[in-house]
Amino acid sequence: MNAQPAHPMKDLRMGTITVDVDRRPDGTVYVVPQAPLAAYPERMTDPLTKWAELAPSRVFLAQRDEHGAWRSVTYGEAQSMVRRLGKALLERGLSAERPLLILSGNEIEHALLALAAHHVGVPYAPVSPAYSLVSQDFGRLRYVVELLTPGLVYASDGRAFARAIAAAIPPEVEVTTRTGNLLDRAATPLSDLLATPATTEVDQAHDAVRPETIAKFLLTSGSTDMPKAVITTHRMLCSNQVMLRETLAFLKDEPPAIVDWLPWNHTFGGNHNVGLVLFNGGSLYIDDGKPTPEGIAQTVRNLRDIAPTVYFNVPKGYEMLVPHLRGDRRFREHFFSRLQANFFAGAGLSAHVWAALDDLAVETVGARVPMLTGLGATETAPFSLSVTPENSRSGHVGLPVPGNSLKLVPVNGKLEARVIGPNVTPGYWRRPDLTAKAFDEEGYYRFGDALRFVDEADITQGFAFDGRISEDFKLASGTWVSVGPLRARLIVGCAPFVKDVVVAGLNRDEVAVLVFPDVDACREFCGLPADAPLGRIVGDPVLRQAFRDKLIALARTSTGTSNRVVRAILLDTPPSIDLGEITDKGSINQSAVLRHRADAVDELYQVPCSPRVIGIE
Repeated sequence: MNAQPAHPMKDLRMGTITVDVDRRPDGTVYVVPQAPLAAYPERMTDPLTKWAELAPSRVFLAQRDEHGAWRSVTYGEAQSMVRRLGKALLERGLSAERPLLILSGNEIEHALLALAAHHVGVPYAPVSPAYSLVSQDFGRLRYVVELLTPGLVYASDGRAFARAIAAAIPPEVEVTTRTGNLLDRAATPLSDLLATPATTEVDQAHDAVRPETIAKFLLTSGSTDMPKAVITTHRMLCSNQVMLRETLAFLKDEPPAIVDWLPWNHTFGGNHNVGLVLFNGGSLYIDDGKPTPEGIAQTVRNLRDIAPTVYFNVPKGYEMLVPHLRGDRRFREHFFSRLQANFFAGAGLSAHVWAALDDLAVETVGARVPMLTGLGATETAPFSLSVTPENSRSGHVGLPVPGNSLKLVPVNGKLEARVIGPNVTPGYWRRPDLTAKAFDEEGYYRFGDALRFVDEADITQGFAFDGRISEDFKLASGTWVSVGPLRARLIVGCAPFVKDVVVAGLNRDEVAVLVFPDVDACREFCGLPADAPLGRIVGDPVLRQAFRDKLIALARTSTGTSNRVVRAILLDTPPSIDLGEITDKGSINQSAVLRHRADAVDELYQVPCSPRVIGIE
């Protein structure tokens, strides 16, 4: 199968983005949408009230129970439970100074507690479950608790989170759980909170919620070791959902049905996708799978039951889904049966994965399904720039959507992206120093990303991602190394052996890389048993030679020292979440890896060459 451009694309109703471009003498470029932003509600739960009245029996949230059957909550049921939970939160005197902290992952009860907090003006903070379940020292969780000073903590399974709670949650802070007991402390059953009768106090608290009221704190690490709490207001969330609906206009035509695993402690899953379902009266089926060799089976199982109208995932998720779609025609027909669009974010989508999805769609429904993407951040709630189906490519991010104004500022030969709009955060909680650094003198938020024109002569083609400004560095020669594009090129060129790479070379003569291998792909290539240790895998001479061959092939297409990788080390230890080297969604923090593995960086440049180093010369 090979879908050619001649194959039609499925019709998709999209909003039109037309922009004005203002180029200044100093090289700064302002890109401003001509259309104003449509009106948006004041409160995040206003749509819940709306759909509880218009479609009370429609499924709002669903997930599998312990027996594998779907359990669900309708809009009418959700509204009633949100009001009761809201009263329970008010009784506990929660506020921005004493918010609700949720330790566990995606779950109906998590969503209901979050909406209850929104409804009565109490901020809530979803914390990465990895801080409790993967971390060995609970250092990041302790820091979050010290930063946010929660007044109530929720964990779905008390037994699973007991060690983390004992280590990080002060004894005077109330903990509520759905199931399971804690270690040496009592927990309030969530059922007690749900049994609280709603009163007019709930309505009064709801009426007092304003656009500037804090809805949630979202934690993001950026380039620092410890998380920052991004202040996320009702204005940010509500305006951003209208930006989404006006841009992805097909959302107005049919209530969306999505099957989604993306974690709610991140902006893509928690703001973008949950909000999109709520604002458009849709149904969210919580996917208990993940894009891992073990987790993809659950995702496929869920997609066999529920055909999505729009599908959201990270590139790795699509990559792992393709073989299942290709190998099962019945599953493929079900998946594409009402699919209007795919959407990816978080990284670039490989050309072969994109082509495979096009091929499968053409074979199944006779047309390509639009693949959408854009640019956003936790600090922008997140939707800020969007492609169109016609100009969507991996690496393209499109144009600013109505309500957002884009500013491009020359920095070290690139254009740094900055944005302003009602969806932009007022700053970081209790960190005025970081807030000051995040905005420029005109109040534009600094993405830290560089963009480039796809076509200088045709602004309708939008912009393409051009790397992270903060990750770029100079070689000893003074030549700039553009880390983002080089990293993407290496991952594609060294497939399937590479999960991620960290680029080194600051003040050195040449570029070298630390490689986190794709363990499963490398093990399979070497023909080693499933229990083979990582050290044995990365030391396999056949794998090392294959990797060297790929580096040599890439070097032949390099244009100079800034994008020619001469040495690599295949790392035999995975990235550490406790050291901030990786987030729970799998994103590598380049600076943290370079800092904590400084000895390995030095080893890359040792003379004579270390036995661990793979060189091209």
